[in-house]
Amino acid sequence: MKKLIIALFLVTVLILVNKKETKVLIPEDAIRFRIIANSNKIEDQTQKLEIKKELEPVITNILSTSNSLDETRKEIKNNMYEVKNILNKYDTEYKINYGLNYFPEKNYKGVTYKAGEYESLVVTLGDGLGDNWWCVLFPPLCLLEATEDNYDDITYTTYIKEIIDKN
Repeated sequence: MKKLIIALFLVTVLILVNKKETKVLIPEDAIRFRIIANSNKIEDQTQKLEIKKELEPVITNILSTSNSLDETRKEIKNNMYEVKNILNKYDTEYKINYGLNYFPEKNYKGVTYKAGEYESLVVTLGDGLGDNWWCVLFPPLCLLEATEDNYDDITYTTYIKEIIDKN
């Protein structure tokens, strides 16, 4: 029995030491969503986050009413007027482009996403020279809150580690 406990302990230690971080990869047929701030000035970044917060119900509606790539495309087009109505509340120039948009190479949490043209809904505020907020509308990954300054990692554990922690 003692040998079994030691063996389980060693296996657990090896699993924990060799544990690789789980990464979320964006599929090729994804639809991305991005809000690019005018600049990195505090007021422009604050405005970007305010607009993002106001757009959350629209995004939630798109995500909750679509189950496929085609349905998501349709819902984006059907909700474009709501996006414009929200943006019109702000005293800033903006551009909205739904279609193929260029994304520069991006390294996020150890994963490098290639530069290229991707299907996306992009809202550019002012000159669009600031950091951006982004997520994926299809498949719906917006709940992951991908932001330039949000690097909180998800903690994963194993059943064996939980048993050890209890003792």
